[in-house]
Amino acid sequence: MTFRKGDRSRREILAELHGSLDRRYRPEDVADLVLRALDRRLSRRERVVLERAATHSSRREGWFSSMSADYARPVGGARQVAAASRLFDRQVEVDPDDPESLLEFAATMGREIRWAPERSDFLADRLNRDSRAAAGMDLSKRQYNRRFRMLRRVAAKAGTLSTEQDKRRLLMVGVTGFGADIPLERFTADADAACFVAYYTARRKTRREFSLAGRDNPFDEIAQVLLDRCTAGSDWWMIAQVWATPEVLGRLTDEERGRLLGQWSAAMRHGADVLRARWNPGTDRTTMIVRRGDDSTTWNNLAVAYNAARAGWLACLASLDALDLLEVACPGKVMRLMAADLAAWHRGTGGGVDPNTAVWAALPLPWEVLDGTARCTRADVEGACRTAGLDPARSGWTAPAARRGVAVYRPTPELVHGVSIADPVWAALLRRAGVFSGRSVKPELAADAGHGLASGVVVSDLPTIGLPEG
Repeated sequence: MTFRKGDRSRREILAELHGSLDRRYRPEDVADLVLRALDRRLSRRERVVLERAATHSSRREGWFSSMSADYARPVGGARQVAAASRLFDRQVEVDPDDPESLLEFAATMGREIRWAPERSDFLADRLNRDSRAAAGMDLSKRQYNRRFRMLRRVAAKAGTLSTEQDKRRLLMVGVTGFGADIPLERFTADADAACFVAYYTARRKTRREFSLAGRDNPFDEIAQVLLDRCTAGSDWWMIAQVWATPEVLGRLTDEERGRLLGQWSAAMRHGADVLRARWNPGTDRTTMIVRRGDDSTTWNNLAVAYNAARAGWLACLASLDALDLLEVACPGKVMRLMAADLAAWHRGTGGGVDPNTAVWAALPLPWEVLDGTARCTRADVEGACRTAGLDPARSGWTAPAARRGVAVYRPTPELVHGVSIADPVWAALLRRAGVFSGRSVKPELAADAGHGLASGVVVSDLPTIGLPEG
């Protein structure tokens, strides 16, 4: 689209919508921004549908959610850089949020004491007194050791930062596809496609409720209205980054579909490698109930990322009429870890384990299939699905999963550890008190939290037994 004089506010709004792609805006707040971005270009019906969500936005209601509007961001190495600079009494240009720059900074500082990232073992690589004297170092053992340890901390921070940034990138793949990588210039060039991308990804980022019901379908009536605004001339490549369905992929060229296939394949393999390092061999694959000491949040985020990449990969294979490749290798899905109390609630209401878990348990681990150490073909997956009572294609094991239709918009609930709370102020207090966290409630807030619970602020359906303490 071409911006004319007076469109500056629209450009700013689109820029904020672009910024929301790697944040966690509520769909209501995104819908309000969409209304302002598209302004008079909307039909009466489109405006009415968008208003269903926008009327619940923070700007309209005058309050802000107790839930974070962003995903946790890794903390950079600014503190370590400052400490090292003071210790060495030197200033070296460095980007403390870039792991490679941190390592280069440490290596540069380390030349002064003959330290290098590959020679950082505190017992084996330090220089003795004679070696320090031969190198011309006028440092006491204590001062030398302080510098050596400091550089080790900078290098360790670089490694931790790289790992945490990688985890966040995979998290964004799980909830936005490749939406967070869309350049600002491309995003603002097509307002209709941009508004669909921003709203649909906001819906995908909504938190899971502690419930027996499945997760809400992110493609709701508002997403449908916004998609319908996209015409033949819209940026369908941008839309395909977040919604790789047959109708969208069918609008791309073969070259574009092949490129997208490569992106999804790389993301799937990388996600599988990270999952391999996190897998606890002691986990019961037939139940996937979390064990003490498991980092279930990280595992589940990585599982979502891997499954999203796998689904995109299958969609691209189908669009290229290449699903026959699954005859050679068909890596399966990865199941999320389930809290023991939620599993007990399922059993107490006559439910059982998700049949998809039985398929996962019957097949080789996906990372072993992808690296060639285990064999799993489409026939193997189809057999496991039949045993579990699932249609392998419609359930997304051997083909893109069947589309779930269009959901009716539902206001985003205010959640505390998955439990829906009627009021954001009460939600903030209950979260600070540690209610529903599985840990003991903070004594200083126990009375206030108890009053809130007694007054009926919890609006979720909850089990009568098996809840976390609090």
